[in-house]
Amino acid sequence: MHGKGSLSIWFFIGTLLTAYGVLILGAGLYELVSPPQYPAVLANLHASIWWGAVLLVLGLIYFIRFYPKRK
Repeated sequence: MHGKGSLSIWFFIGTLLTAYGVLILGAGLYELVSPPQYPAVLANLHASIWWGAVLLVLGLIYFIRFYPKRK
């Protein structure tokens, strides 16, 4: 399954999850600093911060675990 020069799909999934986590967490932190004029009903839960942090941690776990090693 892992031949010479092949990469695991989980490495790319980790990269995408990390990128999405950074973007969502950044948007949530921006919304925390500069709240919108008409916030959503459950805005006090800060779901974008929590969800961005979860995606970032999960993405980093996959990224580090499946990082292609040179031999």
